[in-house]
Formats: sequence, structure tokens, C-alpha cells
Amino acid sequence: MADTRHRNIQVEAKEFDERVVFINRVARVVKGGRRFRFQALVILGDHKGRVGAGVSKGADVTAAITKATEVAKKNLINLPIYNGTLAHDVEAKTSGARILILPAAPGTGLIAGGVVRTVLEVAGYENALSKSHGSSNRLNMTYATLEALKGLEPSAKWVTRAKRPQTKAKAPAKAKAEAKQ
Repeated sequence: MADTRHRNIQVEAKEFDERVVFINRVARVVKGGRRFRFQALVILGDHKGRVGAGVSKGADVTAAITKATEVAKKNLINLPIYNGTLAHDVEAKTSGARILILPAAPGTGLIAGGVVRTVLEVAGYENALSKSHGSSNRLNMTYATLEALKGLEPSAKWVTRAKRPQTKAKAPAKAKAEAKQ
């Protein structure tokens, strides 16, 4: 017998790509022993220049992930993407983690490790190079990467020859010497 009931299931289109970077079990020591909770680091982005990171704790893993996702949605930042890569190199230091992110030629791909790669992927960058110095702590590396990306200048703010303010042209040294005589 065929099932003739219609199910009204609405498929919700995901606005963001959510990546759970790591789950950490943390303990609190009480009189009867240890109480365990879970800490989650979630990075989310729309592959179009918006990215955010969130960290939260919960009684179980799913609660921690849900709370961290909400925190990440509140901390979204907009980033300029220039031909699939960064417009210029950026560097930032947060706690003990120092991150250097460089633009790359088309076809290079993302040459980055760990959390930096995840942040760049969900932000929408296709070609970039990175190097991390100092601490390899995932939380600090995430914050340092986001701090570096906040320092990007969009191409509209670049000073080019066409946009450079006009200054008086300096006379050549010979012309100045002749004018004095």
C-alpha cells in the first residue's frame, strides 16, 4: 500500500556555510568530582565576503555548537574580495598568534593551514598564501586571522595616479639655479 500522505517539509536554504573547527571538553571540579561541559569554535561565512567566528560553551556538544553559531552570526564582518584573492598583504597579532596573509596569483589556491584555511574558505577567497608565527592555539589563530582581514582596504579607497591629489610640480634643480642668477 502506497503512502498517500503529503508531508509539508520546507527545506530551508542555508545562508551561511558553518564549519565546526573544534570541540573542547572542559571540566569544573566540584565536591563530588568533575563536571564536564563542551566548548565549540564555529566559523561561518557566505563565500561572498562575509565571515564570523563564535565560541561558546554548553552542557552537551549540540548546545555548544548552536550557541557558538549564534555568536558567530552576531560577529559577522564584511571583507573586500579582489579577483578572488586579497588586495594586499595583511598581518595581525592577537595574544601569542601572529598571522601573515598574502595575495596569490589565480590558480594558486589556498595555501594555508588549519583554522586560517577554514576562515579564508568560508569568506570566499580562492587564492591566498599564509604563514602563522608563534602560538598554534586555534582560538588565538582565528582571532588573529579575523583581525588581519579587518585591516584590508577595499579597492575604492586605494590611492592611484588618477585619484592622487594634485600638487605643484617642483622645478628641476638646474632651473632653480638659473632663476637665482
